[in-house]
Amino acid sequence: MSQRKALDGLAVTLMIVLCACWGFQQIAMKLAAPALHPVLQNGLRCAIASGLLIVLMLVRGELFSLRDGRLLPGLGAGTLFAGEFLMVGLGLQYTTASHLVVFVYTAPIFTALGLHLRVAGERLNALQWMGVLLAFAGLAMAFSQGFVQGAATDSLIGDALGVIGGLLWAATTLLIRGSSLSEAPPMQTLAYQLVVGSALLIVAGTAMGQWQAVAMTPLAWISLLFQGVVVAFASFLAWFWLLRHYLASRLSAFSFLTPLFGVAFGVLLLHEPLDARFVAGAVLVFGGILLVNRSRGWSRSRR
Repeated sequence: MSQRKALDGLAVTLMIVLCACWGFQQIAMKLAAPALHPVLQNGLRCAIASGLLIVLMLVRGELFSLRDGRLLPGLGAGTLFAGEFLMVGLGLQYTTASHLVVFVYTAPIFTALGLHLRVAGERLNALQWMGVLLAFAGLAMAFSQGFVQGAATDSLIGDALGVIGGLLWAATTLLIRGSSLSEAPPMQTLAYQLVVGSALLIVAGTAMGQWQAVAMTPLAWISLLFQGVVVAFASFLAWFWLLRHYLASRLSAFSFLTPLFGVAFGVLLLHEPLDARFVAGAVLVFGGILLVNRSRGWSRSRR
């Protein structure tokens, strides 16, 4: 295996583009929501991405066996993945895309806490604990906006669904890390998530009667193709390429950019309002995520 290297101009540029794409996905769902419910959108985009991924794996000869001991954790990861995007789809009905992207991207904090409890080599150091506390203070402050608004109930429901989505995302990461999937090729792990996720989300959307409200517009098609081809397929292939060539601890330092892009796109394209409490809370969350990731990177560099 070739040695991972520090970030260069190509890696930095590619990470900024990826974070912008990931931050835009909730905004794309919200823009197309009148024509295609976000839950069904998520199911269809996963179906598109899984089809492309299976074709690529066939071409590269990377198909996998269902008898290699990874089926059960794969199904579990796919179910958690579906649960995360179910929360995202439902949350967009109640809160703004700006709020949702911030609350979903609390996942790195929950992941760090889970690794601290389960993996001896991933114990949180003092700086990381400061980051965790900072992020939770920001979470509380961002949530407090809902209590002072007239339409508090809807906002709080949507915000809570976003946090649950972040928890499920963290649970997916922990399951992969603690199971045989940790040694699986990245495409195999992604295939489990996309195939199982698409099936469960489409079933959920069908059970909620969302097909009856489908009225595909050009904007809905653009959103769906962007999410399926660019976000769920191409961006993750680019991410895997980066992980093969560059230090993961350095790449993870960019994680705070994704919700930052999401908030900016929500304000610019959806004209979503930003309350001072939410902005202050989001800044604390971003700072906590950055502190947790950077301190982990420094610790690994010392080791």
